[in-house]
Amino acid sequence: MTEPVRVLIADDQTLLRDSFRVLLETDPGFAVVGEAGTGREAVRLALAERPRVVLMDIRMPDMTGIEATERICRECADTRVLILTTFDLDEYVYGALRAGASGFLLKDTTAAGLLDAIRVVAAGEALLAPSVTRRLIAAFGAQPRPSHAFHRELAGVTGREREILTLIARGLSNADIAAHLTLSVATVKSHVGRLLTKLNARDRAQLVVVAYETGLVTTTP
Repeated sequence: MTEPVRVLIADDQTLLRDSFRVLLETDPGFAVVGEAGTGREAVRLALAERPRVVLMDIRMPDMTGIEATERICRECADTRVLILTTFDLDEYVYGALRAGASGFLLKDTTAAGLLDAIRVVAAGEALLAPSVTRRLIAAFGAQPRPSHAFHRELAGVTGREREILTLIARGLSNADIAAHLTLSVATVKSHVGRLLTKLNARDRAQLVVVAYETGLVTTTP
């Protein structure tokens, strides 16, 4: 029998934490290992419990959700953070992803959508809604932020891998990329795996950040 996904809930609203707990406890595929009402408490519990997924609110007292995410991703290598917020402003999206978050969802998502999102992130995949990806492209295509460190890493990336990295950053799935480049999905997955290794990226979300920060993806045709 598969072990349930261990989840930590971090939100400053008790009612929401209770709602998330009830939802997760209705599915045997999940186990709630703790609840945090502040960013600092979220970090403490993540270090103590080592959950697979942290549901993290952006606006948290004591320490912001983005700051807590950065700490957790740095100190808990196997923990993934799924950002839940009522705000979809570009600064929050990018800040969360750059801090190491693997996904970003608005709180108006459906119960089924939330459970699916946790499963995706727990499996090591990134969860980036097309609308989120479009916002990131608009924000950083206009003002690319090249990183010399990332540029040095990109020197070892092949032409095909750069092409795939660009398509990942534009929000395409592996199946979409395979169809676009006339490749098999297995071949695309192999390329993505090599990109993760070469760029020292945790997951697909971090590949998107690299593409923006190097200026590889812009809004210019």
